Amino acid sequence: MSDRHRAAIERTTRAQLMARLRIGILAAGTGGLLLLSLPNMLRDWERYEPAWAQACAFAMLAAVLCVEAVLVFRGRLAPVGWQWAAIGTVVTASVLSYAALPYGHAATAGDWIFGQANWVGLAPLVGRPLPVPLAFLALHWGIALTSMLLNTAADRATVLRFATGSIGVIGYPLCMAVTAAAFRGIARSAAAAKWQTEQVAVVEAAAVESHQRRRQRFADLDLSMVPLLEGLATGRLDPTDRRVQHDCAIEAARMRRLFAEVDVVPNRLLHELRHCADVADRNGVLVEMDTRGQWPELPPPVRRDLTEAPLTVLATAASWARVTVVGGPDLVCVNVLADCGPVDLPRPVTPQVRLDTFRSEEQLWVEVRWQADASPR
Repeated sequence: MSDRHRAAIERTTRAQLMARLRIGILAAGTGGLLLLSLPNMLRDWERYEPAWAQACAFAMLAAVLCVEAVLVFRGRLAPVGWQWAAIGTVVTASVLSYAALPYGHAATAGDWIFGQANWVGLAPLVGRPLPVPLAFLALHWGIALTSMLLNTAADRATVLRFATGSIGVIGYPLCMAVTAAAFRGIARSAAAAKWQTEQVAVVEAAAVESHQRRRQRFADLDLSMVPLLEGLATGRLDPTDRRVQHDCAIEAARMRRLFAEVDVVPNRLLHELRHCADVADRNGVLVEMDTRGQWPELPPPVRRDLTEAPLTVLATAASWARVTVVGGPDLVCVNVLADCGPVDLPRPVTPQVRLDTFRSEEQLWVEVRWQADASPR
């Protein structure tokens, strides 16, 4: 499983954990904008200089909340580009509102954006590292403080009102930012645990599938090997009989192929054919092998059908055999020519595999062909 998939799991987990928190912040921002900020702004509408600046600031905050609502509805985290654009919009709205605020109205009900821009700016920053929302809250508070110092007689009452309002303006959003940062760490841990669980599940599934294939292969061997071993053990079969020797060689080649199927090698088909040829070589048969082309990795059933007839011919060859493997992206042919007597060749089970044979005196030519787009026989 790739790092990209792991990052996707973390994003999905973080979005799920942040969903309710984002809804809460969005509700606080929307409710404050409509139920608190709008009545205060309308109450002092004629005092603003000019009033349209306050309307523009209000519309900018409303636009940020609308886009954030769409993202929350779709279950998506805010993209980084949108986050910076939203913060820029909120800061611009704050500066525009304070520029139109009459002298002496800082830290009053007419200063409606002081307790509102913080929530609107926090909404798109949910899920960001804690220093990012902290920097935004500090910038918003700094703009409000600058406006108070420049446009208000900073008397004791004004400073106390500003300090009291700052507790709610900074404190409550700060608690949300800390909670979001904690959720970010929880999401990372949960994503790591989920990724590890998926890794274990993949390994277990592969182990179960491998075990089932191994049991099936041994079950196939039992159909031919067990009767042969029982016949040799009970004396019913004569070890000096040429037919029995051929059957033993065929079963030995199948066992070698069975062991070779679990090896991790670049070309499994050639690897398994070489193991089958090794059995013939041990019996004194001169085996030549030639390959042409490249082909994709074939599934075990196809490789088994491509090697079953060749291993039978190799196991029963008298003195020499030639193996040729030719392949491409959608076609693989295994040809075997050997000096062997009459032999029963198993028919392929896979529909895309075809077996052809030709006998000339003491020579037997066998071709097993796999074609990806071949129709069932």
